[in-house]
This record gives sequence, C-alpha cells and structure tokens, in this order.
Amino acid sequence: MKSDIDVDTDVAVIGAGPAGAMAAALLVRCGLKVQVLERSHFPRFSIGESLLPQCMHYLDDAGLLTAVEAGGFQPKNGAVFTRRDHEAVIDFRDKFTDGWGTTYQVERADFDQRLIEAAAAQGARVAFGVTVTSFRPDPQRPSLTYIDESGQETTLTAGFVLDASGYGRVLARLLGLGRDPRLETRMALFAHVEEQIREPTFDRDKILIGVHPDDDSLWYWLIPFAHGRASVGVVGSMQALSAGGGDSERRWQQLIDAEPRFSKLLRGARTTRPVASLQGYSADVSRLHGPGYALLGNAGEFLDPVFSSGVTIALRSAHQAAPLVARQLRGDTIDWHNEFERPLRQGIETFRAFVEAWYDGRLPSIIFHDAHPATIKRMISSVLAGYAWDTANPFVSGAQRRLTTLAELCGHTQAVPGENP
Repeated sequence: MKSDIDVDTDVAVIGAGPAGAMAAALLVRCGLKVQVLERSHFPRFSIGESLLPQCMHYLDDAGLLTAVEAGGFQPKNGAVFTRRDHEAVIDFRDKFTDGWGTTYQVERADFDQRLIEAAAAQGARVAFGVTVTSFRPDPQRPSLTYIDESGQETTLTAGFVLDASGYGRVLARLLGLGRDPRLETRMALFAHVEEQIREPTFDRDKILIGVHPDDDSLWYWLIPFAHGRASVGVVGSMQALSAGGGDSERRWQQLIDAEPRFSKLLRGARTTRPVASLQGYSADVSRLHGPGYALLGNAGEFLDPVFSSGVTIALRSAHQAAPLVARQLRGDTIDWHNEFERPLRQGIETFRAFVEAWYDGRLPSIIFHDAHPATIKRMISSVLAGYAWDTANPFVSGAQRRLTTLAELCGHTQAVPGENP
C-alpha cells in the first residue's frame, strides 16, 4: 500500500475500516485522488463480524468482492433464534426483496485488511498510525490536521472529507455533533473461542441468537467462523452483566452456562481471545453532513449489534456518499440532506424499529410464533438480510406500525412506549 501522504488531495477519508475502504475504492474509480488516514495499524481486532447479504452488492459495486471471496470466510445464509429450547429459523435466501441471499461471517482483522488493501490496489493512498486532531469545515477546501507517530503535525487540504472513523467518531467529537442516542445504554461481553462443536443439528451457515431463559432482556450471539472458531457474546444492561461480581471472563462463562443451547454447544470450548467488554456503544449525531464533509457508518450513528446492521449501514453510507462527492467535485450542486442524510436515515430507522421491537418483546413474539404466512416471513427475512431501504416491503415503509400489529396477532400484549393503543 502507498504509505506516503498526499497533503493536497481530492478526497480525504478518515478511517480505513469497511466504510473507508468502500468510499476510497468507489472514489478512485471516479478518477479522484483519495487519501485515507487511519489511526491504528492493520490487521487489528474489531467486532461486527456477521455480515448481511445486502453488503455483497455494495462490495461487488466497489470491486472489493473478489478480495473478500478469496478470504475463505465462513458462509452465512440466515439466522437461528433459540429461547428455552424453542428454535426459529430465518433463511435469507427466502426473502421478499431481490438480491443476494448469502454472505459471510468474518474475522474482522482479516476482512478489514483485505478491503483496504483492495482499495489501495485500485489507487487509493493509505497511511496508518496517524491521528486527526483538528478539522476546519469549508464548502470548497476543508482541511484537517493530523499527527504521525513521530509527533510531527501536518495539515492536509482536500476537496471533501469523509469521516469513516467508526467508534472513534472523529468529526462528531471535534465538531460537537454528538447527541444522546435514543436506544437504552447496554453492554456486551464477548470472546473468540475454539468451539469444538460436533453436534450434527448445528448449522454453521447461520448466526445463532439466543435469549436468556429467565431474563428476556439478555441475549447471546454465536457467530461461527471457518476452521472451528467462533465469536461468542452476551448483551444486556450494564447492571445485569455486572451482577454477580468477579471478572469479565467469569461473568461471561456464567451467562453462557445459563443458556441451555449455548451451554451444550460450547462445552469444552477454549477462549482464544480474552473476554472483553464494550458498553455505551449506541451513538447518534445531530447531522450527518456539513460544509465539505459527511459522516459514514458508525462515525455517525450506531444502533445495536443484535441484527448485525453495523457493517451494512457503513457500506451503504459510503456507497451512497461516494457518487455525490464525485459530482460535487465536478461542480454539481448537491442537496446533501435529501440525497444523502434523509435516505440513509430512512433505512437506519427501519433497523431501529426492529431493534426496539426486539428489546420490548414484540419481535421475539413474532419470531418464535409457530405459524406465519410465508409472505410475511419473507418480508421480515428481507429486513434482517439488510434490505432495509426497500420501501416496497411493508415492513420497511411502515416498520413500527406493522411490527406492533403483527406482534399483537402473535399474542404480544405489552404496550409499546410512544405508540397509541
């Protein structure tokens, strides 16, 4: 990869994760000079390991899919939900929206490196170990200051700046764009394991999502990787995940042991990464764009890990922003609110409706109901496969209302905050 930094470039991209790699690849295909600035060194660990099929379209469009397919990642075609020995299966290949029905479960260190290397091979410049410390918005020539690992401070000027810094949320922090997230603050405990699963009924091509048998607010993920490895996590309130004292590993193991399906599958599993925690991960901003800049993926908003929407939103945001940046630099006037922020947030709001319905019990009542018309199941499968922008799907165009109605038909009786009876 080209490591020298172009301090006068067409587009500067902060962050070399999936959104940054996607944006860089698309922009160099438009004939633009692109400089990516990344604080860490790759490969580096990240969570967000279960992709959705909608991602495949974006990766293909940016010329990144071949690099992903060469990675030998674990295929994924759906999700299995388990609660007190009751299982429900969502197959992404059987869905309402046309498009990809399969994808991958990925170890992000390898996945992210493959993406940014592929973007660099297309012509993007990438610099690692540099930290952006200030930013000056400007509709024509925004600029930023960064410090390299030797402590040298440099100013970079660009025609446009895209923030793909993920949880670092560089521009939101520097410009004071953050606002309180609308989702409740939660915590995750997670680890990588050598899982040694031999049970013939276990479907490695699907993520396994479990619900604690005694506390519906706690849920689990088991993401199978290739070669007998897996990511295993537990999500709940900070109070619930801190209960019982002890260190993170002990609490993680106690929670795994409490869920019958997970306990059985992971008997004999060995952790290969120490149990880690992440809390307060949900984030939102007052706006996703400004003079000479736009925010991509987690740098703008992150919801919740339950339906693996993070990478999909990241790739979607880059896929949507890149052609607008190219047009603006050619002299077109771009309505960033109506051409970028508004349509992007429409899909995010669909995912948010599903996340809220998961935690208030409506969605579990739907998923674990034994008899669904095939058409409705296919509509829900489409959203869970990442097609949250397909407004022809009634569970996209009217997600909150239709989830409430369907949940009531499935026997859910608890009132939903903010909803009229």
